[in-house]
Formats: sequence, structure tokens, C-alpha cells
Amino acid sequence: MHEGSCLCGAVRFRVEGELPSPNACHCSKCRKHSGHCFVSTEVAKNALTVEGGEHVTWYRSAEKVRRGFCSACGSSLFFDPPHRDWIAIAMGAFDGPTGTRMNLHIFVADKGDYYDIADGLPQNAQ
Repeated sequence: MHEGSCLCGAVRFRVEGELPSPNACHCSKCRKHSGHCFVSTEVAKNALTVEGGEHVTWYRSAEKVRRGFCSACGSSLFFDPPHRDWIAIAMGAFDGPTGTRMNLHIFVADKGDYYDIADGLPQNAQ
């Protein structure tokens, strides 16, 4: 089991089972939502338990996706395509070690010009 929270602790969550390798999304929407690239892991929705869900505000950033953040402290927490059986959780919100290693960079064609990606991981333009 892996646990995490927002910055102020109003939203806490648990994920049952192992966490899949995270990806870093460099699209402009993820950068605006998180302040940089959004590194997240995709878990089955039925593996996620959220406490303090009344403090999660959902913003529909595209027709098929919404983003969840804490309404008290503003922490970016979730990327949720409601039509899918998975939800992405921000890696920075997990407490303690996750036992994972980043897997891939996506939407690198849209990345900011202020940084380079030089970690040797695969990079997908889209």
C-alpha cells in the first residue's frame, strides 16, 4: 500500500498494490496545472481510496479529462479521464519512497524551452 496527501493534509489517499512506473508529461496543460511537467502513475480507480474528497476540486481541462486539486492548498493531485478505468496520481503527492523509477517522457514536442531532458529515458513527441 502507498499513501499520500496534498500539502495541507486536507486530502489523503491510499493506493492498494504496487505502483506502475511513472511518466512525465510535458504538454502545456500539464505544465500550467502543475507548474512544470506532471509526473504521475496510472492506477486502477478501484485501487484508490480518497479521504477528504470534499476538498478535491475538479477542473475539466479537455472534453475527456478532468484534473483534481486540493481546494484548500491548491496541490495538483489527479488526472482523471472519467471514461477510463484508471486515474493518474501526482508522484510528488506520495509520502515516502514509492519503489518506482520514471519510465517515459510524453508530449516532449510541447515542452517548455527553459529546460532540457537529459536523463536518457525514451521521449515521445506526443
